[in-house]
Amino acid sequence: KFWGASGDFWQNLWTKVYLAFEGHDADLFFLGTMLVPTSVFWVLNGLLLLVDTAGKPSFITRYRIQEDKNSPVDPTKLRQAVKTVLFNQVFVSVPMVVAIYFLMSWRGDACGPELPTFHWALMELAVFSILEEILFYYTHRLFHHPSLYKHFHKQHHEWTAPIGVVSIYAHPLEHVISNMLPVVIGPVVVGSHITTTSMWYCVALVSTTISHCGYHLPFLPSPEFHDFHHLRFNQCYGVFGILDRLHSTDSKFRQTKQYERHTLLTSLTPLTQSIPDTPKKGR
Repeated sequence: KFWGASGDFWQNLWTKVYLAFEGHDADLFFLGTMLVPTSVFWVLNGLLLLVDTAGKPSFITRYRIQEDKNSPVDPTKLRQAVKTVLFNQVFVSVPMVVAIYFLMSWRGDACGPELPTFHWALMELAVFSILEEILFYYTHRLFHHPSLYKHFHKQHHEWTAPIGVVSIYAHPLEHVISNMLPVVIGPVVVGSHITTTSMWYCVALVSTTISHCGYHLPFLPSPEFHDFHHLRFNQCYGVFGILDRLHSTDSKFRQTKQYERHTLLTSLTPLTQSIPDTPKKGR
């Protein structure tokens, strides 16, 4: 009864939106797949940039993973990163979403009047996550090949201590193949409804922002895994770490304090304090 009532609420809400855009499916699709996820990205990163540049609210800086970095962030590097991110969003992401609209329109009615069921949406999100893990791991690792790294992926690794907005600071080719493709492929393959697609894009952007944010905050997913990748370059290529364990590309990570801290923080004590680094010899 609970899920039924909840489903009725969301269906009624969607019906109002659907009727408001009736006959304008393209507008509705771009609103859901570009405007909404992009707004989520910039609201979250705007808050993080306030901490990175002004150190406010100050209690958040206690949770910085690499304690001696980005305090405050280099303004020149930050301006370059923001320019590149905006370029990727406008000139790379938008054309890809246009192409995706035509693909999904060919697959079915992506903006149909009926919402998917709760259970079906959960199943879709699981499929999207698996596809993202596979595609991101192998494309990301490919961009670490010496012949590709120096021309493309090196740009992203200018930030050995990443911040949230750096999540899509990348060469345009890498943004297409390694950032966008692993995320957009799932809804196209499944033939998802616009609501599921929009939710998935938002989840993916929030997830990658947290992975790059540089802060291990209470009750949020741990960013230690990907932060270590930026620190060491040749470890931790995936999203969830499943393929890294399979290919042993997390072996060095699992021997570190960062691995011990790679957990959900359920207290207000920073993990750098509760699990401090091993004192260096001679001190």
